Parts: sequence; C-alpha cells; structure tokens
Amino acid sequence: MNFPSKLIENAVNEISRLPGIGKKTALRLVLHLLKQNVPVTEELSNALLSLRKEIKYCKKCHNVSDTDICNICSGIRRDKSIICVVEDIPDVLAIENTAQYTGLYHVLGGVISPIQGIGPDELKIESLIKRIEDSRTEDKIEEVILALPATMEGDTTSFFITRKLKELNIKVSTIARGIPIGGELEYTDEVTLGRSILTRVNYSID
Repeated sequence: MNFPSKLIENAVNEISRLPGIGKKTALRLVLHLLKQNVPVTEELSNALLSLRKEIKYCKKCHNVSDTDICNICSGIRRDKSIICVVEDIPDVLAIENTAQYTGLYHVLGGVISPIQGIGPDELKIESLIKRIEDSRTEDKIEEVILALPATMEGDTTSFFITRKLKELNIKVSTIARGIPIGGELEYTDEVTLGRSILTRVNYSID
C-alpha cells in the first residue's frame, strides 16, 4: 500500500496493530481523524494515554478498575455470597450486560492450555482459593459459578478449580450450555445439543 505521507503511513501501521483492524480499515480511520478538529484528536489521544497509565486491576477480582477495588466488589447491592469465575474481562462485560447476575466475579486471565504453555500458576486460581478462605470470617462465599469456555481448555480449567475447591466444602456450579435463541437444531454441534438435553428444564403451560 502506497502512502502520500510518512506520517499517515506511521499512523496506519500503529492502528493496524489493533486486533481485527487491517491496513485498509486503519487508513479509513486515519483519514477520518484528519478531517476532525485538532481538539477532537487530542481528546482521543489523551483518553488512550490516561487509560494506559492510570487503569488499575481490582485487587480482589482482577477486573479493570479506576480504583484498587472495583465498583462491583465494593457495590453494596451485590450478592457477596456468589462468585462467578470467568476467563477474561470481556466475559464480565458480557454477563453484566444481561442484567441477570448480581454476584461478584473472579477473572482468571486465561484458561489452562499446555499447548500455549499456560498452566495453573499463570492464572489467578490461587487468589480465588485465598479469597474464598478469607471469606470465612466476613461476607462468606457460599457458591462458585464456573462460566468458562465450552472448550477442552475451559473444561480442564473447570475440573482443576473444582478439585481445588472440593476441600473447602463449597457449592460449585456451571452455566448451562445449550442452543442459542434462534438457533437451528441441525446446525447445532453434537456436544452442545447433547448438553442441552442433559440440562433440560421443565416445560410448563400456565
């Protein structure tokens, strides 16, 4: 791709480093920014710099936060007896957007994957165990929900965590895995379909 300016080329190269953005999309974004007033570009730059320099990770759940303890962990209306264990931060956002869950979270930062060299020690599993142990004296945690990917790595991680929690005599559950709304049975993979049958619920007509 030929560029009329080295400055444009440098900007395109940097923006195209972002996931899901190719050179053509990056070029459109750069040209769009060039059409904006200077203050608009400066606000964007300042926001990104502030994000990178000032963002924190919650000391309890490892979610992104503006403070040492995130607003979910410190929220007075959250059910502190339940922790939902997720792979990464986007999963927290996805669950929060459902407005169906009011408990706490614990972000592992990944899943166990020997192929990628990710073992239990690279994840925030030990801090989860300690968090539950410490809750025996305050805000006792009674249930851990495993909301991990329906993959071999996700299942391996769930098994590992469940085995670690067995000694703590705590309830462990997992999110139901079924057919998405609007999905056709014939296009559903066998594992998902089988699990949806095993986790079936009563169908009643009032």
